Amino acid sequence: METFAEYILEEPDYIKKMEIVYYLKKKVDIFYDKSVILKTELAKLFMDTMKVNVDENLVLTACLLCACKKKDNPQTREEIEQYAKESAEFLKTLGFSDKFCKICLQQNRYSGSVPREKESDILELVDNFGGMLMHRPERRGFPVDEALVLLKERNLKDKNNIYLDQFVNFIEQMKEVKISG
Repeated sequence: METFAEYILEEPDYIKKMEIVYYLKKKVDIFYDKSVILKTELAKLFMDTMKVNVDENLVLTACLLCACKKKDNPQTREEIEQYAKESAEFLKTLGFSDKFCKICLQQNRYSGSVPREKESDILELVDNFGGMLMHRPERRGFPVDEALVLLKERNLKDKNNIYLDQFVNFIEQMKEVKISG
């Protein structure tokens, strides 16, 4: 019998993966909203545009599921620190590998898990940047330029994210496409 992990990882169609996660949400009430879709789209565009040498299927699936135990309302600092761990533990029960669960756990740095997987650095970038672009009950989303400065100078300052410079370059390129397109 096939596990859920095998089922979704073997699905080559990106849109069908989203649909699978949508139905998983209906069945077991995981976190899956427009922010997950935005961050996953951002990761896909980044990897495609910058030709990042990672397993795109693995990263996109992780983007769709890494926050599955996140709460859908404002959270305490402790809840924020815990949801990546709870998500990784839940994903393990669905048949995902230790590496996949580690990638999801490392989407933020609260777990202290080292060494970091390179795919985790992509999740960290899109989680931080995408999260700043989104409106929240307590604040409006940041403009792209401001979010980029906050990403570099606050959120990931003094952090070793191997894709940070490439991601900044990618965002600058996307701004040009919007302006000239």
